[in-house]
Amino acid sequence: MRKIILNLALSLDGYIEGPNGEYDWCFADQDYGMTEFLSSTDAIFLGRKSYEMLMRDSPDVFAAIKMYVFSNTLTHVEGNAEIIAEVDFKTRIDEIRHQPGANIWLFGGADLVSAFIVHNMINELLLSVHPVILGAGKPLFSNLKERTELTLLGSEQFSSGLVQLKYTLKPKFDMGMLNNL
Repeated sequence: MRKIILNLALSLDGYIEGPNGEYDWCFADQDYGMTEFLSSTDAIFLGRKSYEMLMRDSPDVFAAIKMYVFSNTLTHVEGNAEIIAEVDFKTRIDEIRHQPGANIWLFGGADLVSAFIVHNMINELLLSVHPVILGAGKPLFSNLKERTELTLLGSEQFSSGLVQLKYTLKPKFDMGMLNNL
């Protein structure tokens, strides 16, 4: 089964974009492992806003990657993209995960990430924490109602002060499992 890996940048105070939707605070002075990460990935899960941002800012960079755009409002996407509506969410993800292929990059946005966490559908979180405090903006983790425990798989510190943290979700214990004993 293919891995779903959340890989994104966030500020030290947990925001994925500034108060005006800006991401100019994200470092671009080094590769930060992106070349290696992209070579192990052949698909990307993203929400409508993230899709529109990628198509606006760097459409050629992602032309070769299969895009799955989660949206209930989009009716058309360009090139190698497919729309997944909320009603198909879990079933379609399971189908895609079981297809042959490389890892799948979960890019965002925050609501999509929360949905994947709630359904325990993320294999790894690769978070690039930038040494900046934004004070306001879009938080990475929103709409989560329960505690989610993580296991640290590793970390890497860069000369810029950026720190990458690699986690996996701890399995959630289901009390209903006790009934099967």
